[in-house]
Parts: sequence; structure tokens; C-alpha cells
Amino acid sequence: MNAPGYEPLLAKAIATLGRPGFEEALWQMLGALVRPDNMLVLAYSDGGPALELFRRAGDERVFGKLQSTYMAGAFRLSPFYGLHLQRAEEGLYRLRDIAPDAFQRSRFYVEYFGQTTIIDELDFTVWLGAGLSLNLFLGRDGQTGRVFSPAEITACRRIAPVIAELARAHWPVPKLAVQPVEDTPAKLAAAAEARLGIALSPRQAQVALLILKGHSTLSIGLNLGLSPQTVKVFRKQLYARCGISSQAELFALMLPLL
Repeated sequence: MNAPGYEPLLAKAIATLGRPGFEEALWQMLGALVRPDNMLVLAYSDGGPALELFRRAGDERVFGKLQSTYMAGAFRLSPFYGLHLQRAEEGLYRLRDIAPDAFQRSRFYVEYFGQTTIIDELDFTVWLGAGLSLNLFLGRDGQTGRVFSPAEITACRRIAPVIAELARAHWPVPKLAVQPVEDTPAKLAAAAEARLGIALSPRQAQVALLILKGHSTLSIGLNLGLSPQTVKVFRKQLYARCGISSQAELFALMLPLL
């Protein structure tokens, strides 16, 4: 963490805690540390929508569909939301390390994430309270076209505890009623029946969600404790039940339900 100008900017961020200007100071400090192209701060809660707290990007494509697609429900397909549901430990996570094995071939990636031009993304996961996490994302996108270096990732990992304390001090925990962790497959199945008249079994809904997230047949089997052949049977049944024949059609059909 020897980036030029890093220490004075950290001091400025601390000095502006809880006041206007903190987010900008934090952006400048992280910019001096690892030079990200974009930054996004979101809060995830159990059973509730995601909440946007801050964003900054030089290319409008990066957040062009953030509200209309991601915040509207597609966040449930994100590997980072998966960290929230799994109660992941605080710290730094890299998208390529936690994404499903077929993530870049998924319709979620092609129709949303790929459109952002982001090529590498880091996430500081911070727990603000029971069932409430803050995620501070730093991305590299089409502006520079380069991934984070090992040294930059190490710097972020070292500063992660500082980011966590700054986040908790600046964004107070709202008074939220404790909610159960969302059962997304059940939510998907209920919406499919209510809005489309399609009755999905619990297993079919699980398979559908994992397909949408970018899991291969093998990965779905490992997640559900099924053989690849059994997964193929459930996929075939799912497509027949929905009257579709491709993952693109599944995405178009199911995304609005989330």
C-alpha cells in the first residue's frame, strides 16, 4: 500500500465520515491505491431489494442497465448476492474466483454483465448487521481494458478491514425487521405459477435458477447432489414445462419473475 497520495486521502475519508463528501473521498483514496475504472456500493438484505448507495464510472455503459435490470431483480443471479445468502466472511472477493463455471456463457452474462464492459471486479463484503451486508465493488472496464494486478489485489486485501470499519461508521445500520433468508427457487416457482400459469416442481425451479446463474450441467449436479444425466432430465422437463428450447428463452421468461 505504497501508492502515491494514499495516506492523505485516507485521512480525508476518515475526516468526512458521516458527512457529504465521504463517498468522493473514498473513491479518490481507492483510486490512488489501485486505480479502478468504476466503483459501486450496494447493500443486500434478506428477503428485500438491493439498495444503491454510491456509483462512479467514466463510461455510461458500465451502469447503463443497473436500475432497469440488475436492481430490478437480476441481482439475485449475481455471484456476489450469493455471498450474502451464504453468509460469507468479511473480506475481499474477486468475481472470477467465485463465479459459476459457465458464467461467461450464461444469458445473464451475455445480456447484462457483458454489456457493462467490466472485465474484472473486486468486492469488499462488509456485514452491517443481521441479514444486511454492504458490498463495495471496484471494477476495471473497457476504459483501460486491463485486469487488476496481483499487487493491487494484495493491497485491497490488506485494506479490507479498514474499508469495513469505514463502511460501518458511515452507513449506519437501518432498523429492519429480521427476515428469513430468501428462498429464491421457491420465489421463482410461485411467480411462474401466479404470472405465467407454469407449475414448476421445487427441483425444476432450482435447476432453472442455477442455469440462469451460469452453472454447467456438471456444476448443477454438484450443487444439488445429482448425476449429470439426472440434471439433463430435469432440464428437459423444465424446458418442456415452459414451452421453450433454449437458455436464451429461459432467461427472457424467468428474469421478469425475479
